[in-house]
Amino acid sequence: MTSMSRPPADPSTPRPSVRVRFRTWLLFGLQDSKGSHQGPGGLLSAQEKTHSWWRVMCLTGVDYFSTLGYQPAIAALAAGVISPLATLILVAVTLLGALPVYRRVAAESHRGEGSIAMLERMLPRWGGKLFVLVLLGFAATDFMITMTLSAADATAHLVENPFVPGWFHGQNVTITLILLALLAGVFLRGFKEAIGVAVVLVAIYLALNVVVVATTMVEVLTHPSAVADWWTALTTSHGNPFVAVGIALLVFPKLALGLSGFETGVAVMPQIKGHESDTEAHPAGRIEGARRLLTTAAVIMSSFLITSSFTTVVLIPEKEFQPGGAANGRALAFLAHEHLGPSFGTVYDLSTIAILWFAGASAMAGLLNLVPRYLPRFGMAPEWAKAVRPLVLVFAVIAFLVTLLFDANVDAQGGAYATGVLVLMTSAAVAVTLSANRRKQAKRTAAFGIIALVFIYTTVANIIERPEGIRIAGFFILGIIVISLLSRVMRSFELHATHVSFDQQAIEFVTAAEDGPIGIISHEPLRQTAKAYRAKLDSAMAVSHLPDDYLALFLEVVVDDSSDFETALEVRGVVRHGYRILEVHAPAVPNTIASVLLHIRDITGLMPHIYFRWTEGNPLLNLLRFLFLGEGEIAPVTREVLRQAEPDVTRRPWVHVG
Repeated sequence: MTSMSRPPADPSTPRPSVRVRFRTWLLFGLQDSKGSHQGPGGLLSAQEKTHSWWRVMCLTGVDYFSTLGYQPAIAALAAGVISPLATLILVAVTLLGALPVYRRVAAESHRGEGSIAMLERMLPRWGGKLFVLVLLGFAATDFMITMTLSAADATAHLVENPFVPGWFHGQNVTITLILLALLAGVFLRGFKEAIGVAVVLVAIYLALNVVVVATTMVEVLTHPSAVADWWTALTTSHGNPFVAVGIALLVFPKLALGLSGFETGVAVMPQIKGHESDTEAHPAGRIEGARRLLTTAAVIMSSFLITSSFTTVVLIPEKEFQPGGAANGRALAFLAHEHLGPSFGTVYDLSTIAILWFAGASAMAGLLNLVPRYLPRFGMAPEWAKAVRPLVLVFAVIAFLVTLLFDANVDAQGGAYATGVLVLMTSAAVAVTLSANRRKQAKRTAAFGIIALVFIYTTVANIIERPEGIRIAGFFILGIIVISLLSRVMRSFELHATHVSFDQQAIEFVTAAEDGPIGIISHEPLRQTAKAYRAKLDSAMAVSHLPDDYLALFLEVVVDDSSDFETALEVRGVVRHGYRILEVHAPAVPNTIASVLLHIRDITGLMPHIYFRWTEGNPLLNLLRFLFLGEGEIAPVTREVLRQAEPDVTRRPWVHVG
C-alpha cells in the first residue's frame, strides 16, 4: 500500500510511550525468525540496497589504506635502512600469499563468515564451537583494537599538527573517546551512511598520498646523493646483500600491520552487489566482486608501501623516526609538511586524521557481520544480538574501556592488533589448505601449505617479539567464552526451532483424532524393539489411566549434535512394529518436544498431551547432561520450556509424568 492510499491514523489512538519508541528504534531490523541475520544495516533484507564492489572496497579500505599513516614509520623504525627490503617481502607475502588465500575464502565462504566458517564445517560438535569462540576472540581483538588504535593514532596526528592549540596536548584520551562516539553515531544512523563517508574519505586520502609520494619520488630522483647515502649506509651496515635480505626476513614480522584489511574484505561480502542471476547458494557475481575488491585493494596498497618505504628512509633522518621525533608514527605526514608546505601538510593531516578515525568503521562492519552470524545461532548471545544498534552500543562501550585501559596509547595496542590480524590470516591459510586437500588438489594444497607456514612463522615471531599481544587477545577470548557459555545456559529453556515441518505421514498421524486431546508417548530412539514399545505403552496406560483401546502415537527425538542450538525441525511419520511414531532429529530433546507439541496444537486446533516416565539418576548430573548432551531430565525441562514459550496456561500442552 502506498503512502497516498494508506488510511489516516486514528487520532484517538494513544501515542506509544518514549520507552516503547526507543525500544522499537533500538531493535529495528530484528527479525522474529531465528538464524536469519544477514549483515549490518538492518539485517539486509531483500529490499535493502547492496553496493558496487569498489564502494565496499572503500569501507574495508579505510582500515587497510589508513595504515599508510603509520606503516612507513614503523618499517623505518624497525628495520632502519633495510626497511625497503623488508617492505618488499611484506608486499610479496601480500600478493603471493594473503591475496590467493582470501580469494579462495571469498569463493567458499560468501555469506560473510570468513575463514572461521570453513574451519567450523571441518570441526563439528562442541570442539568446533569452542574453536570458533577462540577464533572469534582473535577477531574481536583485531577489530576492537583496530577501532581504538586507529582513533588513538588519529588523535596523535591531530595533537602533533603545528596549527592545533596547545591545550589539545594531554587530552588524548578525551579526544579518542569523542572520535569513537562519533564512529558509533554513524553506525546508529545506518550502514548506507557509513559506506558513503568511506568512499569520500578514501578518495581524498589516496589522492593526497599520490601527490605526496609523487613529489617525494621526484625529490629522490633529483637528488641522487641522498640515494647514494642510503645505499652506502645499507652496504656498510650489512655488507653482504644476502645478509641484508636475511635480516629483512627476520624483521618482516614487525611490519605485519600492513597486512590488515583482508578479513574485513570477506566479512562484508553480503554488502557487494552481484548479478541478477545470483542465488544464495551460488552468488557468482558477489564472489567476483569480492575478488576484485581484494585484488584492487592489495595492488593499490602494495604500490604505496613500496614507494613510501623507499622515500621515507631516503629523505628522513634516522633520528626523526625515534620516539619523540617529528616523523615517529607519521612519516608521510612529515614529508608532506617538509616538501609541500604547512598548508598542504595540514590538509594531509586532516585527511589522515579522518581516515584513521573512520578506519574503525571497517572493524565495526566486520564485528556486525561476524558476531550475529555465530553467537546467536550457537545460543551463546541474547536474541537482541541479531539487531545492529544494540551491538553498536555494546562495541562502543568496549572500545571506551579499552581506550581508558591503554590510556589511548598507540604503541601499547600495536602488539594485540598485529596478533589478531596474523592469527586470523593464519587460520584462513590453514582453512584453504585443508579445503584444497579435501578436494584432492595436490598442487594447490602444497602452495597453500607453504603460505600457511609463512603465516605461522610470522605469527610466532610476532608473539615472541610482542608477547603482550597474545595476553590481550587471551582476555578477549576468555571473555567471549565465559559470556557465551553463560548465555547458552540462560537460553537453554528456549525453543530452538527456527521452524517445524511435518511430512504427509506425520500429518495423517496427528490429524487422526477428529476431536478431543491428542495423546503422545515420549520414547527413547535407542530402544526400537517391539517389546520396548509395548512396555512403554503399558506403562503409560497403567500410570496415566489411558483406555485399553488407546491408539498410541510415539514421539522420538534423535540427538545428532547437541552443541547446535537453532535448527529446523523436520518431523517424519514412520510405522515400526505396527506402532505409529513421530521421528525428528534435533540437538536437544526437551526443547524439540515442546516445539513439536506447540506445532501440533497450532495445525490441528487440538490440545496435545505428552506422557513421560521419570528419568533415573542424580538430578544435578541429569541437568548437566541436558545442558551439554541435550538429554537428561526430560519431563520437567519440557514443561519449563513450554511454560516460558506459552504464558497462557489454557493454551499450553499438557505434560504427564509417572
